[in-house]
Amino acid sequence: MASTMSEIPMNVQSDYDREKELKLFDDTKAGVKGLVDDGVAKIPRIFILPSDEIDNNKTSISNTLSTIPVIDLKGVRNDATQRSEIIEEVGRASKKWGFFQVVNHGIPLDLLHEMIQGVHRFYEQPKEVKSEYYTRDSTEKVVYNSNFDLFRAPTANWRDTIFCAMAPDTPNPEDLPEACREILLEYSEHVRRLGLRLFELLSEALGVKPNHLEDIGCADGLNVLCHYYPYCPEPDLTLGASKHSDSSFLTVLLQDHIGGLQVLHQDQWVNVPPMPGALVINVGDLLQVSNSLYSSVCYMKP
Repeated sequence: MASTMSEIPMNVQSDYDREKELKLFDDTKAGVKGLVDDGVAKIPRIFILPSDEIDNNKTSISNTLSTIPVIDLKGVRNDATQRSEIIEEVGRASKKWGFFQVVNHGIPLDLLHEMIQGVHRFYEQPKEVKSEYYTRDSTEKVVYNSNFDLFRAPTANWRDTIFCAMAPDTPNPEDLPEACREILLEYSEHVRRLGLRLFELLSEALGVKPNHLEDIGCADGLNVLCHYYPYCPEPDLTLGASKHSDSSFLTVLLQDHIGGLQVLHQDQWVNVPPMPGALVINVGDLLQVSNSLYSSVCYMKP
């Protein structure tokens, strides 16, 4: 199936059935990883960007802007002077960029490494094991699929995803994939605590009480999305993640060593290279709506 899908010529219009191709791909329940495992040499047409978008992606990278701000959270709990400086930095980065990285955030480095390894363990399992979680039912606690908007988006991304709803209702551990069950639970708790700390800083940067954003429900939920970007035989023709912003209050992003994240700033794409031990923080659409000062900006992953 994979090789047949990938060999449809670009100049053939009349006999191309996109809906059929999407369904054939989705019915495998193997995702993009399944195509790679099958040895696909050319990517299926459903993943290929229009030529003008391909050209734009090649020419819009900024050569003057370096990268998003990096904020050191050391001393945020026990040094009043340091905390005031951190609050100012967080507020400035959230207003100007909508993105920043944090270091000394309190999450152990070995735990970050194990989280990435856990994600790899899940995706490297046989298709028969993973397909148990493959679904398009967004009400499930665990959802594994390729492109949540596969049948709506104009072009599919070269990416598979596991979605786990971790709060406000903690899932039954037995419902989580065994390959990453323990680390998902531990990592989620650490991220929840970091999120509370960030909401405190963001609140104070707005000039309100530290618990303001928590009190209005910004920290109530926690969803963990584990994206997987396998080897692509034609990377110049597709994207791992199309241009978008996050429809959340806040995103805490853990990059692996490969990176690839790009942030839109002043109408130019800025690379965000991975920094060992750092976490990327992204202001979401809901936080921008809740106040007019913080910016939710677009990002993508080529």
